[in-house]
Amino acid sequence: MSVSARFFDMKRAGAPIAVLTAYDAPTARLEAEAGVDVLLVGDSVGVNVLGYASEREVSLADMVHHVGAVRRGAPRSVVIGDLPFRTYETPAEALASARALVAAGADIVKFEGARPDVAGTLRGEGIETCGHLGLEPQTHLAPRVKGRAAPDALKLLEDARALDDAGVSLLVLEMIPQEVAREVTRAICAPTIGIGAGGGTDGQVLVVTDLLGVGEREFRHNRRYQRFGPLALDAFRAYVHDVGRRDFPCEENAAHMAPEELEAFLAQARGLSRAAP
Repeated sequence: MSVSARFFDMKRAGAPIAVLTAYDAPTARLEAEAGVDVLLVGDSVGVNVLGYASEREVSLADMVHHVGAVRRGAPRSVVIGDLPFRTYETPAEALASARALVAAGADIVKFEGARPDVAGTLRGEGIETCGHLGLEPQTHLAPRVKGRAAPDALKLLEDARALDDAGVSLLVLEMIPQEVAREVTRAICAPTIGIGAGGGTDGQVLVVTDLLGVGEREFRHNRRYQRFGPLALDAFRAYVHDVGRRDFPCEENAAHMAPEELEAFLAQARGLSRAAP
């Protein structure tokens, strides 16, 4: 049975699918414990973790590294790995790149755009795929809602059907009108995962650093479930303060030698001491 079979069942049952990005083992472990259905190792790791200016700077080596970390943190979770920019220009290149992510621990490989040829090639080789339509961060550098005009919305629907026919296991719909996302969801068999696409999709995905409020950016599609950034800043400042006042480390943070070992050590150490120049 495919790893995505459960999500098709969830779609048929009307049970929402919870997806969240993860980039490291500790976060993946917490998300798995919380019951997140799918962990997405997105190329958003570039701007949210690696300090890159855009997703375009993320390399296949970066993705392999972070997919491996997430897999180690959540060995039993379903993990999606993003194919980074210009690593799937042809179906053959997509296959080679996808195999690298699968070897690192990805169950499903995601790519952007209307590329049924990529989906079909990977499916033929036994690799499950996740499509991505609407706002495509690797291509659309301006974060604007896509599909507001009827011709653009129709094109989104046609592209979704083509990807569905090619056998994608999931389809991310990013930054499109809720009405369009709902129609796409009704029209295809694959479960849809929305981000900034309203509540009519089969599931939702958020970027974990946005959910936690690590940065200062505010997004209409996001909900900050915690403001971790200010909490972390307070902790860092308290640490600097305590070190500066020599309040840390204290006795409870220290280890000690047994008295007899200390006496032997000091006797020998003094014998080795050198006179000051």
